[in-house]
Amino acid sequence: MQTTRKRIILMLLTIVLSVSGSMVTYAQTSTEALHNAKEELAEKQSLVEQKAQEKQNVNQEIAKIQQELNALNSNISKNKEEMAKTQQKIDATNQLIEKKKQEIVVLEDKILARKGIMKQRAVSLQQNDNINVIVNLFFESDSISEFIQRASAVSTIMDADKDILTSQKADLLQIEEDKKEIDRQEQILLGDQSELAKQQQTLDQNRQKSQQTLTVMQQKYSQILKQMELAEQEKAGIQSQLNAIQAKMKSEQEEAKSAKPRPIASKAKPAPAPSSNNETTGAVKGKEMYVTATAYSPEESGNITAAGYNIGKHPNMKLIAVDPRVIPLGKKVWVEGYGVAIAGDTGGAIKGHKIDVLMPTTSKCIQWGRKTVKIIVLD
Repeated sequence: MQTTRKRIILMLLTIVLSVSGSMVTYAQTSTEALHNAKEELAEKQSLVEQKAQEKQNVNQEIAKIQQELNALNSNISKNKEEMAKTQQKIDATNQLIEKKKQEIVVLEDKILARKGIMKQRAVSLQQNDNINVIVNLFFESDSISEFIQRASAVSTIMDADKDILTSQKADLLQIEEDKKEIDRQEQILLGDQSELAKQQQTLDQNRQKSQQTLTVMQQKYSQILKQMELAEQEKAGIQSQLNAIQAKMKSEQEEAKSAKPRPIASKAKPAPAPSSNNETTGAVKGKEMYVTATAYSPEESGNITAAGYNIGKHPNMKLIAVDPRVIPLGKKVWVEGYGVAIAGDTGGAIKGHKIDVLMPTTSKCIQWGRKTVKIIVLD
């Protein structure tokens, strides 16, 4: 009988230990899952911030390229105006060239007419040499006065021939000068046209390159937006998982509490002050209030607090920054999700019902974030 009793007791103990072990293992698994979810959430938040910075940088690059394009378009417009002015000069020069050509035609007609006159006179002189002309003038004249008149007329004709030759020579020289001037003006205008065409080609090439760069940057901007959207969706999914794990753990804790048998009260003992994140307020006495809680670490603040604590050497100590008007310095304060801490620091942004909990690293601060928590200023 006793042996049977011992076996039954042993079996019951084995069952109890197995159930307890399973519960502990499950609790550890849930805690680990919660920790992993928080770390993954922090990573996604960091990725979102990184992509936001990349987005800002790309926006700045796009603005810079847009300015360069505007400058290029302005230069192209100016160059086109210069080309239009040059074209006007070309048109005006072409008109002058046409005028010169017309003047050359007139001069050539004059020269041709003079050649006809000179040809006729040359034929006349071939038929009568100069002596015969003078003799004929002398014998054919009725008087000395008529001879003088005829001789004077012949002299005038001969002088006119000399003037024709002189004018002919001058006109021929003028034609050659006009032709040279036309060629010179045409070369200048052709050079101006070529230079402006090269400038226009260079500007068009630069504008094309800038446009291609702008297109690439706009594509990169769209890609970053998609990556940000995907990261936000993943972040929301992780947050949903995190909320589900926390809700499940809370439900399991409540079930475990309700399943425990209540001890028979013999003497009322004061409950100890909570010292970890999972402890509840229990019978802790003090002034309760709700505050906005953020986090800071020695990495971005000084090592010595307002109350003289060296958080540089002791970054893991439980300490909070407070507004002394609300929570006196030196008081012990229980903080929901943090534990019992010393009110040992102040801050410029910590005004009214706000606190800053000390974390060992910046990444832990990011994980904490900003939240509204219940605190108890312990008696």
